[in-house]
Amino acid sequence: MPPSPTTPLTGTCLCKSVQYAITGPLQQALHCHCSMCRKAQGSAFRTRATVRSADFRFVQGEDLVRYYASSPGNLRGFCSVCGSPIHTKFTDRPDVMGLPLGGLDADPGIRPEMHVCVAHKAPWHTITDDLPQWPEFPDT
Repeated sequence: MPPSPTTPLTGTCLCKSVQYAITGPLQQALHCHCSMCRKAQGSAFRTRATVRSADFRFVQGEDLVRYYASSPGNLRGFCSVCGSPIHTKFTDRPDVMGLPLGGLDADPGIRPEMHVCVAHKAPWHTITDDLPQWPEFPDT
C-alpha cells in the first residue's frame, strides 16, 4: 500500500541505526544498471524511485549518514555503521531525492517502469522482464 499522510512508509539501514519515514508518493521507479549503481548496491542493478525531499524525514540516526559524491551533483548517502545506501541528493534538484527501494520496510505501492543504462549492465546478468530498456538514462 502506498504511503498516506496518516501512514508513512518507513525504511531502515541493515543495522537499523538509521531509520526514516516517507509521507508522500514515490515516483519514477526504475532499475539502473550503470557501474556506479551496481558498485554502490553490490548487485546487478539498483532499483530506485524518487521522492520529494519535503516528504522524507529521518526518524533516527541522521548523524550516522555519510555522503559520497559519486559524480558531480550526486551525493549518495549511506549508513556509516553498516554501509547500507539510504538516499541520493541531487545538487541541481534539491527538491527531490533518489530512494533505493531495498531499504523500505513495506510495499511502496510503486513498481519499476524501465531499465536504464543497460549499455553498462553487468555481463553476467540477463534482463528477463518486458520493461522498456534504455541504453543510457533517458531525457525526461
